[in-house]
Amino acid sequence: MKILVIADIHANWPALSAIDETYDACLCVGDIVEYGANPIPCIDWIRKNATATVRGNHDHATAQRVPGSVGGGFRMLAATTREHHAKVLRPTDIKHLSRLPVTQTVTLGGQRFFLVHATPRDPMDEYLGNDPYGWQQRLGDINTDFVICGHTHLQLHLKFGNLQLVNPGSVGQPRDGDNRAAYAIIENGQVQLKRVEYDIEQAVRELAEANLPPEAFNLAADVLRTGGRRNQTSASTTQTTEVEAGERVRSA
Repeated sequence: MKILVIADIHANWPALSAIDETYDACLCVGDIVEYGANPIPCIDWIRKNATATVRGNHDHATAQRVPGSVGGGFRMLAATTREHHAKVLRPTDIKHLSRLPVTQTVTLGGQRFFLVHATPRDPMDEYLGNDPYGWQQRLGDINTDFVICGHTHLQLHLKFGNLQLVNPGSVGQPRDGDNRAAYAIIENGQVQLKRVEYDIEQAVRELAEANLPPEAFNLAADVLRTGGRRNQTSASTTQTTEVEAGERVRSA
């Protein structure tokens, strides 16, 4: 069985539509909306194609009309695009986002998958990247073959004995210095972390057409074009780490 794994689409339809893979099932671990300008085709695609989807923090904020946080940077961009989404999303879109589960366990091809946007301890907000020991502490009670997560916008593949943790990275807003859309393929238990080029300038044009304030537009366009390079304090790279069951591993 071939499974497409995606996360953090962030209303970037040019990026999502560039993924050209055949698959038997699709798993989405949230953040379909915000940061980008074109949420409706992204929600429609997920509704039609995803086998299982969980709620991300931005899906929750849009669906529940959470007031934007005070501050600049990504908080400002989230609040600004949330206002834009409130104007363009249909009632059925809001209902779909509001009904997404926070976590979900599914069985595909004889293997069990636990889906969560952030971490099992804090499903929508905890930010945990390439920290094998930290992940080991959070996965102890989960009895599945795979844990699928997103939220960090960074690709990651960790192995803990018979359990594999996969973060496919961000489809719509990568932040590892590689501006290509990120996703993963799991086929017969084997994980591939993949990237695909897409029309970034089309995504930028859609942002311009949304009439975002200049500060928000400039930040969003810069992150798309650079792969978030200017917003990283240090370069992050795709990593695969295998951890022996029960071994204490410090973060790399």
